[in-house]
Amino acid sequence: MGCCNKLCGLKAGIGAGIAVAILGIILIPVGNNIIRETVTKESVIEPGTTAWDNWVSADAPVYRQFWLFDVQNPLDVVENGSKPKLVEKGPYTYKTRYLPKENITANPESHTISFLLPAGAIFEPSMSVGSEEDSVTSLNLAVAGGYKLFPPWALEAAIKLNNVSLFQRRTVREILWGYKDPILKGTLGLFFPYNGTYDGPYSVFTGKDDISKVSIIDSWQGEKKVSFWNNTYCDMINGTDGSSFSPFLDKKKPLYFFSPDISRSVSAEYERSLDLKGIEVYRFKLPPLTLASPAVNPDNQCFCTDPVVTKNCTLAGVLDISSSRGQPVYISLPHFLHGSPYLIEDVEGLGPSEEHHVTFLDVEPTTGFSLRFAKRLQVNMMYGPSKIITVLKKVKDYTILPIVWLNETASLDDETADRFKKELLSRVDMLETVQFTLIGLGSAAFVLCIVAHCLVSRNNNKLV
Repeated sequence: MGCCNKLCGLKAGIGAGIAVAILGIILIPVGNNIIRETVTKESVIEPGTTAWDNWVSADAPVYRQFWLFDVQNPLDVVENGSKPKLVEKGPYTYKTRYLPKENITANPESHTISFLLPAGAIFEPSMSVGSEEDSVTSLNLAVAGGYKLFPPWALEAAIKLNNVSLFQRRTVREILWGYKDPILKGTLGLFFPYNGTYDGPYSVFTGKDDISKVSIIDSWQGEKKVSFWNNTYCDMINGTDGSSFSPFLDKKKPLYFFSPDISRSVSAEYERSLDLKGIEVYRFKLPPLTLASPAVNPDNQCFCTDPVVTKNCTLAGVLDISSSRGQPVYISLPHFLHGSPYLIEDVEGLGPSEEHHVTFLDVEPTTGFSLRFAKRLQVNMMYGPSKIITVLKKVKDYTILPIVWLNETASLDDETADRFKKELLSRVDMLETVQFTLIGLGSAAFVLCIVAHCLVSRNNNKLV
């Protein structure tokens, strides 16, 4: 009778162990649902959520580092048609995107929210190689711009009247933020105007009704698409602004985002997983096909607007954004990374590097928040041969000349990382721990009961 009671107790223990293990297994989908609900709730752009706190004003400072190209042989280029010899000077660093969004207006009926993004730049001497007053020999912006915009005789007359040439000596501050140009009789600079201006207005989806749409741009400057490329595909505003994406990322799917700096939407592809201050992130990078020639990537055909300069649209690595900027500006990756070989061969001093010159996003896969990024772009202008313009008579072919490249970057700090892990990821980890603890306890109880059952059975056999 005692033995029977023991066996009954063992059977009950085995049953309990199985029940606990099954409970743990049953709780997996339940726990996963709770995790999804928690993350989904915190990812909606509305007051009181984690997404809202990060969205209104980013905790991590955003910096723009500039490297300017100093032309070493300007007279030789003009008088003999030689290749420009370039020396990179930088970084000159500015703190940007430090101002919170303005004119935030919720649109409940469409589940969108609109806002303006103020622009500002504060020079950071401690993060720079020198002063804003450092001088650089660079392409004369008015001459290069006038090459495509003005009749040759008019540009030649303006050059002689103002005693200027193809190149000019200017300070870092002037080239970046503006100076009084003698030809145009106005302020001219690569990023003028900037301080005191706004990007937008933007309207983005809050994710309240559909979390897969969170942060996706609904409109920019009041329009659902841009009008720079005269093509339905190229004019699409596709994706977010890159600061966040919908939660629960699938690494097999690209991330789409729109960049006003290049007047188009692009995609980034998963490369690898990394540890960022104890948080797993997925690194997504801009693929080489982004600026590939139409011969390699037919989707880029509508971005080719000048068959002459692009050698019948076979040029890779450069995007002509003249239609959106009002001046002949060409955007590329720094040092013409992934560009046609002749772009690099037309000048001296470039050395493209995947490590230093590619654009990437490090995104936390559960929440879809970008926790670190580096947006790297190069601003170029073009000049070419002319029989009328004296300073261009020795030029042999069209040359797309680098003026500056920038690295806009930000990364969460230790305090933000700790808060992120505590407020959101810790809850996810806790739920997963409960699930697997129940499974583990149930499995352990089951194994112990089986062992005990075997021992009792052996003792019973001895009694018989």
